[in-house]
Amino acid sequence: MSDTKFQKLWQDYRDKELSQAKPIIVKLGFKLDKEQVHISGERYLSAGQKLVLTAKRISDGQKVIIKVSGQSEGQSEINLEKKCRDILTKVNFAYHAFLSPKEILFTNIDGQSIFITEFIDQSKTFLERDIKEQFFLALKAFELQEGMQATTYEHRRGIAKVFGVWVADDYIKHFNKYRQVLSGDALFDQAGQLLVDNKDTINLYSGFLTHWDLVPHNLRISGHDIYLLDHSSLRLGNKYESWARFINFMSLYNPALEKMLIDYVRDNRPASEYASLQLMRVFRLVELLWHYRSTLDKADLVLRELNQNRIIFWTDILQASLEDRQVEPSIVEEYKKSRDRLRSEEENKRQKNLH
Repeated sequence: MSDTKFQKLWQDYRDKELSQAKPIIVKLGFKLDKEQVHISGERYLSAGQKLVLTAKRISDGQKVIIKVSGQSEGQSEINLEKKCRDILTKVNFAYHAFLSPKEILFTNIDGQSIFITEFIDQSKTFLERDIKEQFFLALKAFELQEGMQATTYEHRRGIAKVFGVWVADDYIKHFNKYRQVLSGDALFDQAGQLLVDNKDTINLYSGFLTHWDLVPHNLRISGHDIYLLDHSSLRLGNKYESWARFINFMSLYNPALEKMLIDYVRDNRPASEYASLQLMRVFRLVELLWHYRSTLDKADLVLRELNQNRIIFWTDILQASLEDRQVEPSIVEEYKKSRDRLRSEEENKRQKNLH
């Protein structure tokens, strides 16, 4: 396929889905916002068969998030998120629970699955807050998850079918899948061997509810409360998987916070927990590299160049993680310059709204 055909396919799908869903959404009492940042920019590379839309309730102007799909894959994801939200309110292992945006409507109507929740306003985004507040908010989010451990057979039996369960063998199996797509760099061999050699450490801290996409745009901060978004990204796995995703994100967006969180685990928890964090960082970085490598044949020429630069950058981060150090600040700054030069105006706007 040509460089732009995947983008055209996504745009055709998006426009058709919108034309079918919009009158239903209006009939349900909601009006879509004019700008829809969640379905723009680079989203075409990973959007799947589900639209995430912003809207207002016609009767009182309340801002809402609408997830909608008329396709089986997207409907399955929406149904899974609904099940995950529901089970979090019932299972007895959840001693501490994230707050979730209030559910307003869940329905299957005229061939469309529609899930509507309240929009959580926040006075400042996570990254706009001072670093001390960011640190304690992140720590609170991690510790909330650590309070949700399935320790008994009864726990696992009750929730495994909904969330799914990952142990060391699952992480290694997925790593091997990612490895097949990546080039023959010895760095990946080193990463894979590290996971295999430390299966016991991975399993030691498994059985926890973890959010595999825990980044600032999947959280909302209102006062002292943390709201969790995207419940379809929950699973039972290694408790440091969420930490790893978040810290890897901060290696680009706030390296000072990356260091603070790593130092916290190193200085305040057993060495085996620090090792578990490092193992999960390596796993998630290889997964990220696999993702970007998988997009190269689908992206337009400019985005392909950007994603090739991303592969170089995140490979540097992987190398640093394996050596238990941070990358040089100049590497981060040079990558940011390249990214900002290559990103489209539409994508820059989407990222600003996300973060």
